Amino acid sequence: MDDNFDKAGIAVIIVFGALILGGLMAANLAIGDRNGFLFALGAAFTAWIAGHVVLFDLPRIYAALIGIAALMALASTVSFAF
Repeated sequence: MDDNFDKAGIAVIIVFGALILGGLMAANLAIGDRNGFLFALGAAFTAWIAGHVVLFDLPRIYAALIGIAALMALASTVSFAF
């Protein structure tokens, strides 16, 4: 296994936090869905924090934060769709 946690942490911050959830925030802003936007913002913030947790090598906290981010992203998607 590669012990370079810096690259993995930065990848999580950029890919999950900025690209995926940024698009979900933009979509909710475009239709004016406040709750969906706030869920997406919370998911992006949680994913951003999870990227930093990778740098400290805390896998259980990382898994919990990614789970929370995924649930909030799902809630944002449901709010956007319905």
